[in-house]
Amino acid sequence: MRVARTLKWNVVDKLATQVLYAVTGIILARTLSESDFGLIGAILVFQAFATLFVDSGFSSALIQRKNPSESDYSTVLWFNMAIAVVIYIVLYFCAPLIADCFQGDERLIPLSRVMFLTFIINATALVQTSRLMKRMDVRMVAVANSLGLFGGGVAGIYLALTGHGAWALVWQAIVLAVVKSAVLWISTRWRPMFTFSWPALKSFFKVGCGIMGASFLNVLFQNIYSFFIGNRVGLVPLGYYTQADKWSKMGVSSISQILTSSFLPALSDCQDDPRRFASVTAKMNRFTSYLVFPGMAFLAVMATPIFHALFGEKWDASIVLFQLLLVRGIFTVLSAQYHNYVLARGHSRLIVLSELLRDGCALIAIFITLPYIALTHSGSITYGVSLFLWGQVVASFISWAVMLAVTSRLSWRTPWQFLADSIPYASLSLLVALFMVGVGYASSNPWLQLLLQSSVGITLYVTINALLGSRVQNDLLAYLKAHFTKPHKST
Repeated sequence: MRVARTLKWNVVDKLATQVLYAVTGIILARTLSESDFGLIGAILVFQAFATLFVDSGFSSALIQRKNPSESDYSTVLWFNMAIAVVIYIVLYFCAPLIADCFQGDERLIPLSRVMFLTFIINATALVQTSRLMKRMDVRMVAVANSLGLFGGGVAGIYLALTGHGAWALVWQAIVLAVVKSAVLWISTRWRPMFTFSWPALKSFFKVGCGIMGASFLNVLFQNIYSFFIGNRVGLVPLGYYTQADKWSKMGVSSISQILTSSFLPALSDCQDDPRRFASVTAKMNRFTSYLVFPGMAFLAVMATPIFHALFGEKWDASIVLFQLLLVRGIFTVLSAQYHNYVLARGHSRLIVLSELLRDGCALIAIFITLPYIALTHSGSITYGVSLFLWGQVVASFISWAVMLAVTSRLSWRTPWQFLADSIPYASLSLLVALFMVGVGYASSNPWLQLLLQSSVGITLYVTINALLGSRVQNDLLAYLKAHFTKPHKST
């Protein structure tokens, strides 16, 4: 029941987040220029690494530890804050060098110096979030995220409509961070002790450094593409890539974060029980496959009507990039799920090794495709970028394959059992997606195309799963029915 309740609030959180994020994103995408998004995309390359070092993997280590003390929580908070301040000072003075990396665009200097304040603000609430996730109580996390997105969206839209360009995106991020952190501090009522324990900090290094090592490699190869696109091709193509990446992550990251935050505490509870751990991983594999395969496949099929309905033809150059990132997203979500299993067993170093292999393959792909990154074809400004992105797809596939072999052994199951959890849902999703392609030719109106394709796709997927007796779908529908039909207590 704890997992189901946590999953419910994570779904509520992500749905509310995506609605607010989408509404804000649509308005900003229609108002701001491709160059504006390119500027912020360039800054986010460096911000991603700064945020990673601020957290240092200790938030996940807190969740993984069975009984962290108040001293543990306080020590992690003060350490995160100190690292955040040091990194901000370094990046503040390095802002001109950042501009030099992107064809010397000096607009990046003041934008980055303000934007980088967000990881200091976010660092103040990392421990509060970890405490809530540890208790599998994510209701206030959902509330904080929603209020932050609403406040940031209002600020961003106002500044965009009043002609402030890329500054609208910067202040959107600042307001979001401030509101979210404030809500978490007020609602959790937890206050740190004015103590710092070196033994406590050292005790987190084994898990924390392993997680950070894996996260570093992951962040590196998520952002290296933005760096090369901005550096070699320019900020306008980077803007197209930024839009494709942002909208693809609405599906990929949401599913991955829901599953990670919902399942990791439960996995940690049964990490020493082989039979129970194997049973839990089987259920989680099937549930993940039930969601991720149709989600990514259906979005890829509907990519063109989605972009045309929301933005007109302004961002057409982003569509093929969006589709490629969705394909990569399938392997990203599955690999993240496997990482949870490895982390729950306390083998975080294996995650680093798997990421090293994936990133080695990615480097080879970059080496091969980088000379062609600026190519155009049939008027497509992002043709070379699309070739470049195939490196991500290949690297993600290899990482998934390696993690499959490693994780199955640690979960007391075979690779074939893991594949058997996913193949039925992958096959069905592909079949339904092909049918949706044909349905799309019934109309040239993008809104009508979306309505037809989504309704047909969902109906077919759910109906066929019901006919095949999908246990995952039956359990999910039973839970939803019990939750929404239970009588409410009278006041």
